[in-house]
Amino acid sequence: MSLGKYKLALKDFEFVTKVRPNDQDAKMKYTECNKIVKKIAFEKAIAVDKKEVNIADSINLDAMTIEDEYEGPMLEDGKVTVKFINDLIEHYKQEKHLHKKYAYKILIDVKAYLSNQPTLVDIKVPDDKKFTVCGDIHGQFYDLMNIFKLNGLPSEENPYLFNGDFVDRGSFSVECIFTLFSFKLLYPDHFFMSRGNHESLDMNRMYGFRGEVTFKYTAQMADLFTEVYNWLPLAHCINNRVLVMHGGLFSSDDVTLDDIRNVDRNKQPPEDGIMCELLWSDPQPMVGRSPSKRGVGCQFGPDVTHSFLERNRLDYIIRSHEVKSDGYEVAHDGKCITVFSAPNYCDTMANLGAFITMNGKDLKPNFTTYEAVPHPNVRPMTYAHPFFSTLVQ
Repeated sequence: MSLGKYKLALKDFEFVTKVRPNDQDAKMKYTECNKIVKKIAFEKAIAVDKKEVNIADSINLDAMTIEDEYEGPMLEDGKVTVKFINDLIEHYKQEKHLHKKYAYKILIDVKAYLSNQPTLVDIKVPDDKKFTVCGDIHGQFYDLMNIFKLNGLPSEENPYLFNGDFVDRGSFSVECIFTLFSFKLLYPDHFFMSRGNHESLDMNRMYGFRGEVTFKYTAQMADLFTEVYNWLPLAHCINNRVLVMHGGLFSSDDVTLDDIRNVDRNKQPPEDGIMCELLWSDPQPMVGRSPSKRGVGCQFGPDVTHSFLERNRLDYIIRSHEVKSDGYEVAHDGKCITVFSAPNYCDTMANLGAFITMNGKDLKPNFTTYEAVPHPNVRPMTYAHPFFSTLVQ
């Protein structure tokens, strides 16, 4: 169910209800799963005639009016500026919404930019410059603001890479993603974003983002987000020495950086292969590989990591994707680093958050950890289907 395989899950629930006909919990889950299967079938049926429609191209910005009473941040000549971002952050802290015209404009511009970027982005960091890598944010806007308080706002002098899972679970995902996308447009060569497994339709449908966008804006905007996410790069390589991806390494021994570059990413993640494993895989302490506990991707050992690094002439990898009590974990003899930047994940995990800083010369990772900060009284998963409120991926 948590992987979005609703029809298979429905068969399992149906079996359970037959074996345990008086189990009310089983009946409830069967009923809810059946509703989701029927809803998706209906959505597909009405979408048949719209298959080739590009949402971004169908948006008419000129038809959207900025009301006189709107006092929020405004794009200047249709462009993101430093003033716009500063105003946007303060606007969000006051729990207000960006006008839909500007929101749509940002999404259209980000999609246009990302669609011209490679699947594997090469980043050059000068020897004497700092570079920051952040892990999962998961809609925790106020913790994102704390990162910027501790480490400075992104700029040409203070570049960042955010390593996927910007949204879902946390109920301020809209605020997070528009802040990050605004920085991407303002500093395209100094602000980077990798796709995570939660930048996908099934995850967004289950874990809150699609519901949040529909509540705060429209279902059409939620569809546009899906288009934009399809174009996010899958990995970044820093100074030809450090590879950064959201998930991890591969079920095959012969994958090269060129193989990653050649992935056609403009789609929903498949259930296997390079794209899937970049988004979903996890490290394990024992050598070799194991089936993933998540049911998708694989688990890879230190020998797999060392072999991959040697083959591709890399120093180490950075990945995210897993909650860590200290906000980070150094594994595989220092060659596989996990960074997770959402402290007290889902308001329940009591973990620290962390980010990594390094300079361009030695690329030595330095870790900064921090606790969660207070946020408005909107619980995580507020916009998710109640069925999924206890499922973690």
